[in-house]
Amino acid sequence: MTLLIDGPTQLSSARTRLALLALALGGFGIGATEFVAMGLLPNIAHDLLPQLYAASPTDANAQAGWIISAYALGVVVGAPTIATFATRWPRKKLLLWLLVAFTAGTIASALAPTFPLVILARFVSALPHGAYFGIASLVAASLMGPGKRGRGVAFVLSGLTIANVVGVPTITWIGQHSGWRIAYLVVAGIFALTFVAVALLVPWQAGDATASVRNELRAFTRLQVWLALSIGAVGFGGFFAMYTYIAPIVVSVTGMPEAAVPLVLILAGLGMTIGNIVGGRAADHSVPRSMLFFFVVLVLGLTALWLTASTVPGLLISVFVVSGACSALSPTIQTRLMDVARDSQSIAAALNHSALNIANASGAFLGGLTIAAGFGYVSPVIVGGLLALGGIALALLTFGIDRSRIRRGVHTGAIRAQRPAPAPVSAPASVSAD
Repeated sequence: MTLLIDGPTQLSSARTRLALLALALGGFGIGATEFVAMGLLPNIAHDLLPQLYAASPTDANAQAGWIISAYALGVVVGAPTIATFATRWPRKKLLLWLLVAFTAGTIASALAPTFPLVILARFVSALPHGAYFGIASLVAASLMGPGKRGRGVAFVLSGLTIANVVGVPTITWIGQHSGWRIAYLVVAGIFALTFVAVALLVPWQAGDATASVRNELRAFTRLQVWLALSIGAVGFGGFFAMYTYIAPIVVSVTGMPEAAVPLVLILAGLGMTIGNIVGGRAADHSVPRSMLFFFVVLVLGLTALWLTASTVPGLLISVFVVSGACSALSPTIQTRLMDVARDSQSIAAALNHSALNIANASGAFLGGLTIAAGFGYVSPVIVGGLLALGGIALALLTFGIDRSRIRRGVHTGAIRAQRPAPAPVSAPASVSAD
C-alpha cells in the first residue's frame, strides 16, 4: 500500500523526527493505559471488590485481572473492525478520531462507579488501540523510507516501551498514593496532549483510494496470515501471564515492599525499550532468525523466573530478560504480518495488536485460573513458559511452509528447464514430408 503525503513529498529530518515523536507519544499513552492496571491490581481489587478482598485478597486480585482481560478483548474486536472500514480515511484524520476515543474511554474508566461498569469502560476504551498502532506504524514506515519498516514500527512502539520505564511506574506511584482513578485521569491527559501533538506535527496523508473492505478481508483467506496471528496470540501469552500478576509476585513471592513495585516496573520498561530497539533492527535483517531467537530467550527467562522468583536478584534479572525478549518480538511479528498480508496492509498492521491482546487476555485469564486453583502467584509463570513454547512451534511451522514453497518452486523450475523445448509452430517441414 502506498501512503500519499499531501504537500511536499520530502520532509526535513527535523520535521520527520517531530512527527515520529508525536506518533510515539500516542504509544506512550497506550502503554500507560494498558499496563498501569497491572501495578495497581491490588488497589483496584480493594476498592471495587471490598467484600471479596476482605475474605480473600488472592481471589480478589484474580478477579480484578478481568479488567485487564476486558481491555485486551476490546483491542481484539476494535483493531480489525476499525482498520477494515476506515482504510480509505485520511490517516491523520483517523488518528485524531482514535485519540478522541482514547481520551473519552479512559475518563469513563476513571469515573465508572462499579466493577462491571469499569470492565465495560475498559473494553470500550481499548477499541482504538490496535487501529492506532496499525495506522501509526504505516505512517511511520512511510516517513522512514524503504528498507526501514522494522525501525519505523519500532519507533512507534518505543512510546509504549518508554511508558513502561517512566509512565507506568510514575502513574502507578500516583495511583498508590492518590487512588487508581486519579491514575487513569492522568492517562486521559496524556491522550489529550497526543491529540494536540498529532494535529500539529504529523503531515496529512491521504487514505488508500483503491482500498476496499473486500481487499482488506482477503487477508483472512491466507494461511500464513493466520499462522502469524497465532504466533502472537499464543507466544505472547507467556509474557502477559507473568506481567499481569507482577505486583503480587513482587510483594507475596519475593517479599519486597509494595513501594518496590514501581521500581520493578521501571526495570521491565528498560528491558522493553532495549528489546524494542534491538528487535526492530533485527527484523530488518532476518524475520525468521530474530523471531526464533527471541522466543528462545523468552522461554529461558520465564524458566529462570519460575526457579528464582523468591530471590530479589533472580526476580530482577528474569523480569528484565522476559520483558526485553517480548518487546523484541513485537516489531518482528508486525513485520511478518505485513509481509504475508500482501495488499491488505491496514488490517495486517492492526491485527498484530489483536493477536497480542488475545495473548494479553488469555495470559491474564489462565494465570488467574492457576492462582485461584491454589497454585500460588508464581504459577502463571509456568503457564507463560508453555505458551511461549507454543509460539516457537508455530514459528517453526510458518517458516517451514515458506521453505517448502521455495523448494517446490525451485524443483518445478528445474523440471521445466530439463524438458525439451516444443517444436516451433511455424515449422511445417515434417508435415510436408509425410
